Amino acid sequence: MAERFLPADDPVLEDVLLWTVARDAGDMARLLKWLPEARSVREQRVLMRRVRAMGEELESAMEKMAALQQG
Repeated sequence: MAERFLPADDPVLEDVLLWTVARDAGDMARLLKWLPEARSVREQRVLMRRVRAMGEELESAMEKMAALQQG
């Protein structure tokens, strides 16, 4: 990742978004690791629903970070 010369307009928001990206990525990896070990198709679907929801949150956080860095 390239180093910026100027800080973001909202450094607190940027920190929150970075934390969200790191947390969601870690949680998604953990859930995907559990997926093959699920006891039933129902459990697998629940895990995948949660992974998709986190993916949407992750995408949103990344878009907001990109907007902060451009602004």
